[in-house]
Amino acid sequence: MTTSHPYSSKPWLAAYAPGVPPEIGDVTQTLSDMIEASVIEHGRAPALEFFGAVTSYRELGEQIERAAEGLRRLGVEKGDRVALILPNCPQHVVAFYAVLRLGGIVVEHNPLYTARELRHQFEDHEARFAIVWDKVYDVVDDFPSDVHPEHIVSVDMTTAMPWTTRVALRLPVAKARESRAQLTAPPLAKNPLTWTELVSGRRLSRRSPRPGVGDIALLQYTSGTTGNPKGAVLTHRNLRANAMQGRAWVPGLTEGEETFYGVLPLFHAYGMTLCLTFAMSIGAKLVLFPKFDVSLVTAASKKSPPTFFPAVPPIYEQLARASAHGSIDLTSVRFAISGAMSLPVPTVERWEEATGGLLVEGYGMTETSPVALGNPIGPTRRPGTVGVPFPSTEIRVVDPEDTSVDVPFGEPGELLIRGPQVFQGYWRQPDATAESLLEDGWVRSGDIVSVAPDGFVTIVDRLKELIITGGFNVSPTEVEETLKQHPDVADAAVVALARKDGGEDVAAAVVLRDDVELDVNGLRDYCRTRLAAYKVPKRVFAVDDLPRSLIGKVLRREVRARLLGESD
Repeated sequence: MTTSHPYSSKPWLAAYAPGVPPEIGDVTQTLSDMIEASVIEHGRAPALEFFGAVTSYRELGEQIERAAEGLRRLGVEKGDRVALILPNCPQHVVAFYAVLRLGGIVVEHNPLYTARELRHQFEDHEARFAIVWDKVYDVVDDFPSDVHPEHIVSVDMTTAMPWTTRVALRLPVAKARESRAQLTAPPLAKNPLTWTELVSGRRLSRRSPRPGVGDIALLQYTSGTTGNPKGAVLTHRNLRANAMQGRAWVPGLTEGEETFYGVLPLFHAYGMTLCLTFAMSIGAKLVLFPKFDVSLVTAASKKSPPTFFPAVPPIYEQLARASAHGSIDLTSVRFAISGAMSLPVPTVERWEEATGGLLVEGYGMTETSPVALGNPIGPTRRPGTVGVPFPSTEIRVVDPEDTSVDVPFGEPGELLIRGPQVFQGYWRQPDATAESLLEDGWVRSGDIVSVAPDGFVTIVDRLKELIITGGFNVSPTEVEETLKQHPDVADAAVVALARKDGGEDVAAAVVLRDDVELDVNGLRDYCRTRLAAYKVPKRVFAVDDLPRSLIGKVLRREVRARLLGESD
């Protein structure tokens, strides 16, 4: 491996918090080994909590074995892709580890995706098995025969709730009906295979084949700069390494005694690592929320006060305001790690005033499992930066036009990352893989950064034109193609416009056809039928034309500059 670059001296190691090692060591466990070790070591301790219902680690292990046997009987074998389309719920955790136990490959999906979006991903990964939220069952069951899974398991997540909560949801009152409709809906299909049926049999035989650390564990779809999302291939080694790196980064955690709050979606790379793997690896109690809601967090905190709270800036803002109003006590939270979008310094100050704990920003990408950098959990942290490389992680900063040319400290360039968490490439896309994954294991981030002489990294700009809204990646091209299909739109360009809270809005500049007036609500309603809600443009502007290069490419930077002028 090449080490003679300006960043090979790793000056950032001096900023590590006391007790954080420079390396994590070899990865010898698969994720299946990891969860089984936690079941053995923390058997009686609570593993999951869902609306007050608690599952111990021993019970979690039992459910994983029964689900794995149910999937084996359906025909799941090593290397098979199994699609998960689930909100945060205990069944999601069990399904994830049950698939992995068989050597299967988990394919995570956003349950709020439209049929069109889901179908594209199924066409790509060709999963023969799917475990889906009952509200989504009919969408998948309606797929054409060439992409229709052989087996679809319907999950009613309310079955994991306490009996009293389930009874309350069935009360003949409007509020109960509304709450129930948000959580579950019986499929129209006749006699679908249910999760309850799947896990009702015996446990998996211990002699069943097991995965290896180098086997593929997960396909995680991520938006590229053009076209539709691509499946990032992540192995057991990649994901276990990132959980180990997270554990090393926070030496103040006590195994078997922490309470993590799962407000981040488990189908997203960030929530998956911080909650599904990291939390489970240290025997923590994971309190699950099907969606973020201040009232749900408030209610849960009275029974199980959080100690570790991974989230995104808007969530920290809402909870800090609730704390200031006296409606929630957050003083149990010692550590909080923010990611997926820029973390404003005022948000850090408000959160730390509310909790007395630390809030630090990290950085990552789906292709790095996802966390690669973080601010130290201690006095050396530097708000406004994304911190320094994790243990066993190297970085370089290069000329984006020639990645063999390193730029010096303090100068802007594209961030490259190398470490055990770096992905294996994109599923069945060798050309895209070659563009992103360079020789010697370096992955291009697509972000322009500046690295201080002591190793702290600051994001300067985004080379790739992804929009990050609410922690999710949005491909401008995908939204543009949707807008162009509307009969009123002759052309469209989609860009990010910054919000005051540090996030980004999806904004669209549209060229309308002759004699047509802008109907913002109509365009947004049209997009909602074809795109997930977070991809729908928040702001829409009518323009006479779009700035283009000499070869006809839309210049999104100029579009953004024009829209910023119009929105002032």
